[in-house]
Amino acid sequence: MNRAALAPALLVALALALVGAGCASALPRESPRLRAMEEPLALAHEPDDEAVRRELAPGTFTGVVVGDARASLDAMLEEPEGLLVTAVVENSPADWAGIEPGDLLLEIQTPEARALRWPSEWRQIELESEPGTKLVLVVDRAGAERTCELTPEERLHPPERIIGDRIREEQRAGVVLRTATEVEARAAGLGPGGGAVVVGLTRESPWRPAGVRFGDLVRAVDGVEVAHPMVVLERIRATAEDEVELELVRDGERVSVQAPLTRREGETREFSIPLVFRYEKENDRTSWGALLGIVHWESTPAAWRLRLLWFLRMSRGDADRLESAEG
Repeated sequence: MNRAALAPALLVALALALVGAGCASALPRESPRLRAMEEPLALAHEPDDEAVRRELAPGTFTGVVVGDARASLDAMLEEPEGLLVTAVVENSPADWAGIEPGDLLLEIQTPEARALRWPSEWRQIELESEPGTKLVLVVDRAGAERTCELTPEERLHPPERIIGDRIREEQRAGVVLRTATEVEARAAGLGPGGGAVVVGLTRESPWRPAGVRFGDLVRAVDGVEVAHPMVVLERIRATAEDEVELELVRDGERVSVQAPLTRREGETREFSIPLVFRYEKENDRTSWGALLGIVHWESTPAAWRLRLLWFLRMSRGDADRLESAEG
């Protein structure tokens, strides 16, 4: 091929490359929702157990209102360190102890030392403590740690009902969890705000054949008490193993389950050879074309369409009726 003929060919090839690059769709930054997720309508809302909750022993009163200490979306992916004091009731034991809004409660040292991470853990301390018992706390204020003594008092009225979270895990287990109600959590030996109730499972979830059922309450994962549903998700995300051990509460009984973990399936979404062949897949829609579009095929779960020579078309799909059972 002489130089004069080569130049137009190179220009055409460059133009095709630019067109192909310009038509390429942006790569997704997040995985799509699992379409086979089943969430029974009966589990769409928390049980109406408020009357039962108000009859439970209220525990002690400290006057501390705590919340999640994680301040950013990135931090939400990590386990919290400490409990953020969001409010202190005036003239309460916490007020007398010198605790202020914005403080971080890092650790309780009596009756035994343990780190504080989730609000349910603080509420459990209020339930377990006797009025007049001194609690020694490690508190962080503006980066400086100190200890303080707090003496809980008898609580006369139950605290406000905790608004639960609903969390989806769609990478390795295919499950939807909601925060257990206070009645459910305390029946499982957890503080209010702890426990994770299974309210959704994908049809392909590896937890189904392992024996996990809708309505099960996950009390512990790999031996760690579930102080919040995020504890389950964090363990699933962090483990390099292909299963986790779940301690479930079902109909008042504790059940141990080895729950396998899997991963997302991969699929080819796009493939093309300029002027020769192009393949695309997006959700339930698949299409391909060949030879400058002389042949083009497109299909969804409900219909398909074939085009030949740009103008010959044929399509077929589901009708608005069922087939007759006769004959």
